[in-house]
Amino acid sequence: MLDNSTTDVDTHLFNDELVSTYLLDNPGYFSRNPQVMANLKFSDNKRGVVSLVERQQQIQRQKIHLLEEEITQLLTVANYNERLFTVYNDLYLTLIDSKNLSTFLDALEQTTTQLLNLASFKLYLTNSDIAIGHGTIVKEDCAAIIAKRFDHQDYYFGRLRFNEQQAIFADQPAGSVVLIKLSDAEDCLGFIAISSNDAEHFSPSMDTLLLNQFRTLVAKLLVQQLKKVGF
Repeated sequence: MLDNSTTDVDTHLFNDELVSTYLLDNPGYFSRNPQVMANLKFSDNKRGVVSLVERQQQIQRQKIHLLEEEITQLLTVANYNERLFTVYNDLYLTLIDSKNLSTFLDALEQTTTQLLNLASFKLYLTNSDIAIGHGTIVKEDCAAIIAKRFDHQDYYFGRLRFNEQQAIFADQPAGSVVLIKLSDAEDCLGFIAISSNDAEHFSPSMDTLLLNQFRTLVAKLLVQQLKKVGF
């Protein structure tokens, strides 16, 4: 004996399928029967029962709202990128005019922490024979970090392990970081480490267009400064 509830469900699904198939096969149905469309009602969680026209208007308003949000986000990103471009251009001019390595590193640190409002700027050099007395220089051995974080790539975005964070930033908190590999031809000079207190600020999905220019120019100018101190 069939259960009545099961039969009702099967019949309901069968009828839904028939109606859907018929309407898809007969796109002119509502044109021939406008009174059906006018009397269609839909359940709405917030407004109860609404007409087809009201439902269509609601969907259209939602689409417009989403479009407005997307436009706002695009404008926000565009404004940020424009500001970033200006900051980088000013930085490049300052770096080019730097008289020595100390003022060179001062400019990088100040731009990072003051103009870009990020937490910290650090520089690790693979040549440990160079003695540089500047607060941005990482003194711990970071060879293992280079091997791990720059395996076939020039950037690392995200969070660091505790021991990595301690080696680079000591006791300074780092929610998220970007590590930027610096190279001279085929040789690795070291890397720049920039941290943010925001754990979500630096993520693997970030665009590297501006960073590519930054990485190339900083590496070239850094080599010139290092030559002054015997690199």
